Amino acid sequence: MTAQKSCNNSMEEIVALCKRRGFIFASSEIYGGYNGFYDYGPLGVELRNNIKQAWWRDFVQRREDIEGLDSTIIMHPKIWKASGHVDGFSDPLADCKESKKRYRADQLFIAPVILDGESFGYVAFVEGTDASSVVKRAKKLRDSVDKKQAELDTETLANEHTEFTEATEEQRALTLAPEATTVGTLTAPREFKLMFETKVGPLADDSATAYLRPETAQGIFSNYKNIVDTGRVKIPFGIAQIGKAFRNEITPRNFIFRSREFEQMEIEYFIAPEADWKKLHRDWLDQCIDWLVSIGLPRESITEDVHKSEKLAFYSQATTDLMFEFPHGQQELWGVACRSDYDLKQHQEHSGKSMEIFDEVSKSKYVPHVIEPSLGVDRTLLAVLSAAYTEDEVPNDKGQVERRVLLKFSPKIAPVKAAVFPLLKNKPELVEHAQALYKKLQRRWNVFYDASGAIGRRYRRQDEIGTPFGITIDFDTIEKDGTVTLRDRDTCEQRRVTEAELINFLEEQIDS
Repeated sequence: MTAQKSCNNSMEEIVALCKRRGFIFASSEIYGGYNGFYDYGPLGVELRNNIKQAWWRDFVQRREDIEGLDSTIIMHPKIWKASGHVDGFSDPLADCKESKKRYRADQLFIAPVILDGESFGYVAFVEGTDASSVVKRAKKLRDSVDKKQAELDTETLANEHTEFTEATEEQRALTLAPEATTVGTLTAPREFKLMFETKVGPLADDSATAYLRPETAQGIFSNYKNIVDTGRVKIPFGIAQIGKAFRNEITPRNFIFRSREFEQMEIEYFIAPEADWKKLHRDWLDQCIDWLVSIGLPRESITEDVHKSEKLAFYSQATTDLMFEFPHGQQELWGVACRSDYDLKQHQEHSGKSMEIFDEVSKSKYVPHVIEPSLGVDRTLLAVLSAAYTEDEVPNDKGQVERRVLLKFSPKIAPVKAAVFPLLKNKPELVEHAQALYKKLQRRWNVFYDASGAIGRRYRRQDEIGTPFGITIDFDTIEKDGTVTLRDRDTCEQRRVTEAELINFLEEQIDS
């Protein structure tokens, strides 16, 4: 095999593969799609479920200090009043009066355009825009002020930029918006409510107003006492939940990275007020990193972004984001926050119900503090796809080198775990043996049977959807020792194994 290309693929390649092979489709596609919403096809739903099952197994079932929960999507509106979402859950919005585009102002940046040492305004660009595109916009501004021959200071342009929320009125007046032709078309930032509203019951007045949850955390906090009273838990302990959340994003973009309907895998880990939260926070970060590596993300692609103290929410002691190198740039994948006792005390105050727990070790009652590791299913799936997408060259059945696209999924999350092939589909004895093995494996895992086409083509089809193992039934299987050919997706290496050896190998690779 020749050199491989991976981990730096374009979003276009990944989106095309997802559509072509049935991982992800645009929602309501027959009606032109619906921005910010996506549907998961046959392979996508398997991959998504496998990610959730791996997370649940490793963080709930294999731990003695974590309990599970599944709360409702629509909860009492007072929960969102107590949590602060009704009054404060919004994003800053900026409109371009020329292009009619809307932008999240905290994801919009402006960079100074310096021509021959003098400032001639600013260019605005959205988060994740590559440097060459910013330079092109700066040149457009240069041309618009009739300075075509002026030298552009690209170093300043690349290194000095400011979040649009911090821009002054004077700076806004001199800013060229991302899709505008004249400066000064961006409005001042204003708050945009992110929660989806709905009505509950037969009335349509304000008393019937409810919300689709924008996060899963509040369902955990509102059920905290139920878990304490029924689960026989002891500090420290956690409550985990996987569930849908909804945010009316201003600018959903970058495929499934930022959408309006998404799914979270979240833990609220309750600790004593005097506990060493810094150490526990570090422990959680390490556990989260290890888990991401275990499902196939390269360790070198994961970095940490420690939030500065002045950027923290007033109730937060610390927040660190685990960042991943997505096709559109380095972005947040997993947030681990120390939220103090703010949420439980808010619900204690608004509900009138005590949120204290009795600590048998210290023989005292208190409202615990919490550490929150929060991970998005969809972002994890996109990260896995990004890391797995690979192109290489391998010899075909005739010995000629051909390009191959493959997805190097970890066996524990791969949508299809193994594919079973009879060498020839017109030989009943081969087909019968292959079908029997397929049915046996199907009782344990999601496997695929394929008898159509040359064996090399069948391998390529499975490589492209990320199936880690190919199992071929040939004449040696039925005429000699009963062994089958086991092929490795990544290396294309083949070896003969007995059925018992095959089952043991698959168990070790998939269920570890």
